[in-house]
This record gives sequence, C-alpha cells and structure tokens, in this order.
Amino acid sequence: MANSPPASWSAAQRWLHWLVAFGVLFDFALSWVMTRVGDNQALLKFALYQVHKNVGVFVLAAVLARLVMLACRGRPDLPADLSAMNKRLALIGHATLYALLVIVPVLGYLTNSTSPSRIPVLFLLAIPVPNLTPPSEAWYDLLVQLHRLTAIALFLTALAHALIAVIHHRRGSPILRHMWRG
Repeated sequence: MANSPPASWSAAQRWLHWLVAFGVLFDFALSWVMTRVGDNQALLKFALYQVHKNVGVFVLAAVLARLVMLACRGRPDLPADLSAMNKRLALIGHATLYALLVIVPVLGYLTNSTSPSRIPVLFLLAIPVPNLTPPSEAWYDLLVQLHRLTAIALFLTALAHALIAVIHHRRGSPILRHMWRG
C-alpha cells in the first residue's frame, strides 16, 4: 500500500465500483425473474440461469480486481468531518460489502456444483465450468438457502450503502461526487 492515501479514487477503481453495483442490481433482479419462470419454458429458464451465473462470475472477478487495487493503491481518507463512530461504521459497512461480494458468488458456484441436476455453468455462455464437488441433494438444499439469504443480505447492505452515500451527499459531503467523478 502507498505510504500516504491517494487524494481520490482512480478511474479504474471508480469504473469497477459502478460495474459491480450494476452487476449486483442486475443479478438480484434477474434472480427474481428466473426463479419464477416455469419448467414449461425450459430453454428460457436455462438461458436466464446462465446469464445469472455469468454475471456472478464477472462480479466476483471485478471485486477481486478491486481488492487488489485497494491493496496496491489504497483508498482516499474519509472526510475529516465524519465522527470517529461514523468512520468505524463506514469501515465495517465496506468490509461487510466486500465479504458478501465474494461469499455470494462462491455460494452460487457451490450451489450449482452440488446440484443433483448437474446443469453446467457455461462461462461466456459457451465454456463449461467444471464442478468441483459431487452432487449432493442435502448440500444443495442447504446451499440454495445460504445463497439466497446472503444475496438478500448483499442487496440490503448495498442499498443501505447507497442511501447513506446519498444522505451524505445531500448534507454537502463530497463522498458520492468523488466516487462518481474522482
């Protein structure tokens, strides 16, 4: 990490932030649609699940890239006018977001990997991703629920993050502006 924090987020950090935000929002909305498509529309259901899985892979890759950038470049200091408690809460919130951004797609992969149906993940809708676990109905049932609950937790945490950023923005803080324009 750099000796002193950067003055602002880099263009790559900002771009990846918004790419991840859009990916999470898109995949969360898609999950509600794809789980409601009936088995009588098997091809549509298969396609929606494949898009969902691919977006999850890209979100995970973008999050890992963000974490590498964060480790190498660092992050700008939080505004000096934030209280110590708000700074701690911000750090806890960001750590929670990053943890969920890694956990949710990993649980999604494990859910697919343990599925008794053995429907493959097709990366880029063409390249089969191998399953690293044998099928297990018991593990699958547990992982489906864990993936769903952590995805909801991710969505709610991201929503809270966005609302807090807007509140700070409306109070004159430059936090949101820095993430948008640098």
